[in-house]
Amino acid sequence: MGAFDPYVAADRRYDGVPYRRVGEAGLTLPAVSLGLWHNFGDDKPLQTQRDILRRAFDLGVTHFDLANNYGPPPGSAERNFGTLFAEDFRPYRDQLIISSKAGWDMQPGPYGFGGSRKYLLSSLDSSLRRMGLDHVDIFYSHRPDPETPLEETMGALHTAVTSGRALYVGISSYSAELTARAQEIMRGLGTPLLIHQPSYSMLNRWIERGGEGGGPSLLETTAAEGMGVIAFSPLAQGLLTDRYLGGVPEDSRAAAGKSLSDGMLSEENLARVRGLAGIAADRGQTLAQMAIAWVLRSPAVTSALIGASSVAQLEDSVGAVANLAFTADELAAIDEFAVDGDVNIWWGATASTS
Repeated sequence: MGAFDPYVAADRRYDGVPYRRVGEAGLTLPAVSLGLWHNFGDDKPLQTQRDILRRAFDLGVTHFDLANNYGPPPGSAERNFGTLFAEDFRPYRDQLIISSKAGWDMQPGPYGFGGSRKYLLSSLDSSLRRMGLDHVDIFYSHRPDPETPLEETMGALHTAVTSGRALYVGISSYSAELTARAQEIMRGLGTPLLIHQPSYSMLNRWIERGGEGGGPSLLETTAAEGMGVIAFSPLAQGLLTDRYLGGVPEDSRAAAGKSLSDGMLSEENLARVRGLAGIAADRGQTLAQMAIAWVLRSPAVTSALIGASSVAQLEDSVGAVANLAFTADELAAIDEFAVDGDVNIWWGATASTS
């Protein structure tokens, strides 16, 4: 398939992936969504990116998740997506959920990070220009900012919707307590938060634990607040695959220093991964497929947000939907190995505002 071959989406693209309602909203998302955090910057061939996006939509993956700083360099994932959207996906715009975020470092200077109204709305405008869109379906505050009043950050999200730049808004990496406060503010403004995007995997189970002072967990909070949950990094930055059982491949995230440090590849974590891989094999799944199915076992989780460096990797991950059920014995066996492995590299942002 050449770079400029006309793209026609598969006729039966909605037959394979189940769709789940986002909290109490009318919107649904595919059980597996595609994130463009890695593999869509200028360090990857545009044709590879095109192949992954086309195949994802053909498989029924209707949700593409971006952020202002995805790359490298920052902004390049949105720009590359914009090129491919214009060439392949514009006729299907109304069948897609496209999201972006702002909060982490994007550019030098005092207006390139955080949760200020200035940064969030300026960043959203820039994201729309890069992608060639007049609106995104979901816009997120990418992280809590202890230096900005929560009312200011939430007010900016409210403006994103009322100005027509976004249809829905959400938050990412907020604690349970802060999520409840943010939703209270947004309900008062008349623009309830749709969704929370936390990190969550078998080696990173923080959203299941109770909050400050024995309060509710994040999963309990989002359910009570009518919000959906889309879990990012369900494969623990690639650790929950078979890639590292025999060492560190040269083309892996760990080798490239991309969000998976040597410390995460401890013998303790690798022993857990080996144990989980054995359970997955007994289920007739790859470890990645079981890891994705596991985060989806809770009805409170709307979608698992995956990355993909190739069409084959994408197909393997989406194949998780073929077996989403777990027996009680399987869950008990998984719990022996599914313990926190110090892989939550975003915890500092969450904890600093709890």
